[in-house]
Amino acid sequence: MYCTRNVTKDLVWVGANDRRLALFEGVYPVPNGVSYNAYVLLDEKTVLFDTADSAVGELFFENVAHALNGRALDYLVVHHMEPDHSASIAELVRRYPGVTVVCNAKIKTMLAQFFDGDAFENALLVKEGDVLETGRHKLHFVMAPMVHWPEVMMTYDETDKILFSADAFGTFGALDGAIFADEVDFQHDYLDEARRYYTNIVGKFGASVQAVLKKAAALDIQLICPLHGFVHRTAQDIAFFVEKYDLWSSYRPEKQGVVLAYASVYGHTANAADILACRLREKGVEVRVFDVSVTHASEIIAQIFKYSHVVFAANTYNMGVFVKMEDLLHDVAAHALQNKTVAFVENGSWAPVAAKKMKDILASLKNMTYLENTLTVKSALKAAQNDAVDALVDEIVQSVQA
Repeated sequence: MYCTRNVTKDLVWVGANDRRLALFEGVYPVPNGVSYNAYVLLDEKTVLFDTADSAVGELFFENVAHALNGRALDYLVVHHMEPDHSASIAELVRRYPGVTVVCNAKIKTMLAQFFDGDAFENALLVKEGDVLETGRHKLHFVMAPMVHWPEVMMTYDETDKILFSADAFGTFGALDGAIFADEVDFQHDYLDEARRYYTNIVGKFGASVQAVLKKAAALDIQLICPLHGFVHRTAQDIAFFVEKYDLWSSYRPEKQGVVLAYASVYGHTANAADILACRLREKGVEVRVFDVSVTHASEIIAQIFKYSHVVFAANTYNMGVFVKMEDLLHDVAAHALQNKTVAFVENGSWAPVAAKKMKDILASLKNMTYLENTLTVKSALKAAQNDAVDALVDEIVQSVQA
C-alpha cells in the first residue's frame, strides 16, 4: 500500500525507505538504512521531482499513482543521474508515456548512456536561470555541477520558496515516519550522519558546494527538499544546516580538538595513543580516539572534518604503513582535506619509517600544517620517553589553543 506525506498543500513526498541496505554505494555502512526522496507537485500541471532506486521501485510507483489520484503526469524533473535516483526513470516513462522529461544537456547525455531507446529525445532542456511555469508555481533551474556529479542541477520554486536540492543537504538513515527535521531532534540524533554523508559523498567538492551556496544566498528559501533524509522547513533548521555546509565545504573545523586515529597490531601503538589522549585531556583538549582497524573510514573522515587537529599513529609494516592506516590516509587524500594541523606517532621494532610514509601520502593536500614533534616508539613506549610525549602534547595544546 502507498505511504506518502504532504510537504505543503500541493506538494507530496512520494519517496521510500530501504532499511535492508548494508552499504550505501557499496562502501559506506548505513546501519539505519537510507531514504530515497521524490516529490509530486499538484498544480495545473503535475510535476514529479526525481524517481527512486529500483530496490524500492514498487512502492515508489504506488506512491506516485496515489499522489496523482488519476491525473496525468505532465513533467518529470531530473536533478541527478546517480541510479539511486534515476533507476526508475525508464519504467516511469513507460507507465506515463505523455510525460515530458525536464533536464539539462548533461543529464540528457547520461539518460542515453543508462537507458536504451529514444524515449528521451524530446526532453525539455533547461539551463541556468530558465523558468518553467506549471500554473501557480514558477520553477527556476539552478545548475550545481560537481555537487557531486557533473550533471547535477537543483530547482527553486519561487512560489512556495522551496529548494529541491538534489543530493545536497542529505542525510544517511531511513525516515521513521517523520519527514521533517523539526519532527525529530536533528542536531542531537542525526547531525553525525548528515556530516558523514556530506564529508564522504560530497566532501571532495568543497569549491563546487561553495559556488552553489553563493547562488542559494540570493534566494528566499523556506523549505529544502533533498533526495536523502529530512525536509527542512523552519528558518532555524535551514540556517543551522546551511552554516554547517558552509563550514564543511570551506574545510573549516566545527570545533577545536583532536582526532587521534591509530593502527596497532599487538597493542603497543594503541597504548601510546591512549597515553597521548589522556595527557591531552589533562590539558583541557577535546580528543576523539579511533582504532582504524575497527572503525569504518567514513566515520573517521567525518570526525576529521569536524575537528581542527589530527594525530595519525601507526606502526611500520613491510617498510611502509600498516595497511589499515594506509587505506585511511589514501581515503583522506582522495577527499581533498584541507586546513588541518597534523601530528604523527610512529612505531617500529627495527626501522620505524611510518611517519615519513604517512606524510608522503598526504603530500597532495593543501593548506596543511605539520607539527615539528613526531613521537617515535621502538616496539613499546617506555617511561624514559615521557619528555618526548610531553613535548608532542605541549605542541598540540599550544596549537589548539592558539
